[in-house]
Amino acid sequence: MNKRRIQWFGQLSLARRILAVNLLTIVLLACGVLYLDAFRNQLSAERSNLIRREAQMSAKVLETTPPASRSAVLEALARASDSRVRVYGADGSRQLDSWDLTGPTYRLRNPAEQRWQKDAARAVDRGFNALVGAKPLDDFAEPANDKLDAWSEAVKARDTKRTQTKARNAPDLTPVFSAAVPMGQETVLLTTNDRDFTRIVRSQRRSLFIAMGLALLLSVLLSLFLARTIARPLRRLAVAAHRVRLGRAREVKVPRLPSRSDEIGLLARSVSDMSQSLRQRIDNIEHFAADVTHELKNPLASLRSALDGLDRVEDPELKAKLLAVAKDDVIRLDRLIGDIGEAARTDAELARTKFELVDLGPLIEQLVNSWEHRREKGDARIAFARPRKDTAIVMGDASRLARAIDNIIDNAISFSPAGGLVEVVATRVGDTVRIRVDDEGPGVPEESREAIFNRFHSVRPESEHFGRHTGLGLAIARAIVEGHDGEIDVQDRDDAPSGARFTIGLPAAEAI
Repeated sequence: MNKRRIQWFGQLSLARRILAVNLLTIVLLACGVLYLDAFRNQLSAERSNLIRREAQMSAKVLETTPPASRSAVLEALARASDSRVRVYGADGSRQLDSWDLTGPTYRLRNPAEQRWQKDAARAVDRGFNALVGAKPLDDFAEPANDKLDAWSEAVKARDTKRTQTKARNAPDLTPVFSAAVPMGQETVLLTTNDRDFTRIVRSQRRSLFIAMGLALLLSVLLSLFLARTIARPLRRLAVAAHRVRLGRAREVKVPRLPSRSDEIGLLARSVSDMSQSLRQRIDNIEHFAADVTHELKNPLASLRSALDGLDRVEDPELKAKLLAVAKDDVIRLDRLIGDIGEAARTDAELARTKFELVDLGPLIEQLVNSWEHRREKGDARIAFARPRKDTAIVMGDASRLARAIDNIIDNAISFSPAGGLVEVVATRVGDTVRIRVDDEGPGVPEESREAIFNRFHSVRPESEHFGRHTGLGLAIARAIVEGHDGEIDVQDRDDAPSGARFTIGLPAAEAI
């Protein structure tokens, strides 16, 4: 089947598809059963009305017929309707019987003498009656003493002076319809075994069974179609996921099924995005591991060289210098390992952290006070324009956001000239809270504005002591900001001759 032909089917949810297929046969069966039951009831009512009219007509004819001619008229009426006509007197005794004149006009069949197909048909009749909850009919049997009292409808007709009808089951489950009509002091009873009724109902039932067979076939075909539209794409996803798990192929193409908007389409795109994210994460880990190895080798080589020199050098002054180098390398390694651990934990911890409302005004003010009183900032100055209360509120992790902003401030201080001013501003613009950090340093060349956020990328000022920065500060800041659905960038200042402007944008939140 062409993909375009089944594209519309992919727009339906799986729940609707499965429900539609499962309900199809049940709905068709229910409709068929209701139709057949209604048809049978209508046909039964028509036959009852027909025998009622025949009985009433017979009673009127017999009532106007002289007693001497009644037998001939009764015979003619019985032959015309293939019925048995009986007349009961006022005392309830049978006065006339058409079968005495014509012989039997119908014969009740003995089920034991019929073929097995009739037994099967009767079994289906009983099952259908049980399915629709049809009221069971009384069994028909000729009374041993044929008097009016043996026929309930005749007794009721005599007492109510109104025509009464009744249906009973013959031994072979064909209906026997009867109608009793009061005729002065007498009562006319007409009975007939309507075998055509059963043949018509069973013929309709056969047609229904054929339709049900076709519906069942259609249901099977729809089930196979449903299995194809579900099982096949799931199998493709399973194979792709297995290849991703094995990890033998560098790039595993997971089908995205863009034409499907149902649950499988969403699953395919989610698995594809997940595999791409996983591959990107693996690549980042591989690059990070390679960068870590490279960055650790430099201080380790310097430390080894200094320690090897201590064994060979006798000059106390030179030994002191080598020992100072070794101490600097140890401090550098400690700082490097700490930053590497921080960078490695950032993504994972942000994914698990429960964000809360954070007011960036007091948070940045604490950072600035820390630089003013407890940290080395040289002769650089820091100015912070604190925003109004509850205007710079975001959802996030306060400690992580503090680390990101602190890294930006640290970077600005390290590039500030003697007596330079670092300005920190936090404002809300629309649905975004913007943190701006300006310095008066040389700025960032345009070609390096993206690279400075890479891990271990470090272009430091000549005046800075070597090893003070590991090249991970801005990378950690960017990871934290992006983990809060924010953005960070750097531009040249447009309000000063030189300097860099770092801008952090975070989604704003409303105070509770």
